[in-house]
Amino acid sequence: MAREDWTYVCEVDELIPDTGACALVNNEQVAIFWEKKSNQLFALSNFDPVGLANVISRGILGSLGEELVVASPLYKQHFSLVTGQCIEDPQYCLKTYPVRRIDGKVQLKISKIIAR
Repeated sequence: MAREDWTYVCEVDELIPDTGACALVNNEQVAIFWEKKSNQLFALSNFDPVGLANVISRGILGSLGEELVVASPLYKQHFSLVTGQCIEDPQYCLKTYPVRRIDGKVQLKISKIIAR
């Protein structure tokens, strides 16, 4: 059985727009981005499945057409901020997390497995 909770991560004003931040939430490294133009928050796994390192939060935000993306700082693959899908190589996909802003606070929804 899984339980989903919203977990406080940081204050919104602690984030720098268009720059990533890494948070450790329930032993998972999560890359959080505040995309300035759309004023949206995005949260993805910080683990780059191509470069095999926790570096996505250091990536560069941009767009390919209408798709908002983050470019990995290692081999420059582009990952969708919305779906986590790698644009250049669809076999790779980053885990995405629901993220919200409540009263100036950034919260993530992380599923937890509960033993019965």
